[in-house]
Amino acid sequence: MINIFEVAETNKMIEKENLDVRTITLGISLLDCIDGDLSRTNERVYEKITALAERLVSTGEYIEAEFGIPIVNKRISVTPVSLIGGASCKSPDDFVTLAKTLDRAGRAVGVNFIGGYSALVSKGMTKADEALIRSIPQALAETEIVCSSVNLASTKTGMNMDAVRLMGEVIKETAEHTKDRDSLGCAKLVVFCNAPDDNPFMAGAFHGVTEADAVINVGVSGPGVVKTALTKVRGESFEVLCETIKKTAFKVTRVGQLVAKEASRLLEVPFGIVDLSLAPTPAVGDSVADILREIGLEHAGAPGTTAALALLNDQVKKGGVMASSYVGGLSGAFIPVSEDQGMIDAVTAGALTLEKLEAMTCVCSVGLDMIAIPGDTKATTISGIIADEMAIGMINQKTTAVRLIPVVGKNVGEKVEFGGLLGYAPVMPVNPFSCDAFMERGGRIPAPIHSFKN
Repeated sequence: MINIFEVAETNKMIEKENLDVRTITLGISLLDCIDGDLSRTNERVYEKITALAERLVSTGEYIEAEFGIPIVNKRISVTPVSLIGGASCKSPDDFVTLAKTLDRAGRAVGVNFIGGYSALVSKGMTKADEALIRSIPQALAETEIVCSSVNLASTKTGMNMDAVRLMGEVIKETAEHTKDRDSLGCAKLVVFCNAPDDNPFMAGAFHGVTEADAVINVGVSGPGVVKTALTKVRGESFEVLCETIKKTAFKVTRVGQLVAKEASRLLEVPFGIVDLSLAPTPAVGDSVADILREIGLEHAGAPGTTAALALLNDQVKKGGVMASSYVGGLSGAFIPVSEDQGMIDAVTAGALTLEKLEAMTCVCSVGLDMIAIPGDTKATTISGIIADEMAIGMINQKTTAVRLIPVVGKNVGEKVEFGGLLGYAPVMPVNPFSCDAFMERGGRIPAPIHSFKN
């Protein structure tokens, strides 16, 4: 049983330690909206989203008031749009009309973001996939709340290097299309290896084709809660440290379970998963990097950082899986730079580099996230960074991602303001040596040997 008494136990966490439910995300299948006529497809997409999500925001606000639990974002994810537009979209411009329809529908129901302007191309690209990918710069420049993602690799299929190379170019173009906003379009674009079908977090959320017609997924957060709990066990053994993180993650996840079940009941939509990730914000005291410092590091990036992050990620998952019947999505610790004041401080102090962040992604939930780099970084260099991160996910059978922002007109050391939950970031240096010849090879990198498990 989950009841109000469990919520009462967490009142202090909510009031003083930045505990929140980061998002309620309504996943919507658009497979029944496919039509050979583009205008009819757009019409069906708009009608279905606005019908199913009509009460999403008001339901979230009701739960906030009823239980006193902050719900930061209400979001929608949809079936990857490359699949929905395959029959009717003959060009990138056609796909842009679908992006605008998603934007219009999302704003009509009042959500913060709508994700699923996506393509799944880990093994190959259809004409529709390629058209959608090439439309991304324009689509993100001409919409407000649409988020885009592309899955480029998986442990089962290997890595699509043609798509990796193309995404380097697309990220550069997206930065250029939104240069008047510090290349903000790139903050709404992420590439994945092993992308999960039920991720409630943006920019990577989409509604997988194996999901029900509609489903509620909830993402919880609580770096501040974990950090506060750890202040009470300073100097204690790793066993005590791990137990403390586990118990705290359990309580945090129970809050998410309560919100998810209540939203499911009120909206009459099946409950999908709780994603128990530690998702930081720019707010003071809501930082994964601060947890690492509390564990015993001078700064994130110091020797021992990868081990500390591995410990944190594992204990969060162990505590969370006991608190919810259905844990999914990404689940673990996010390490975005711009969204975490402690990470920003570590970069500014010189403790944290792009290479160290890459090492940390071997043991955390996602990957190189919300990292500002110089605007003159070459597309092939961006593709090379993407390939490195995809390789980590492919070989280690985990989800990894890249959300880089080559900020047009900005150089190393300058600061970029994104606003809101996206925060701000120092522009980080990138390895200057070329990988052009590597990226020009084309084709696919085969799946690793341990993928053959049938």
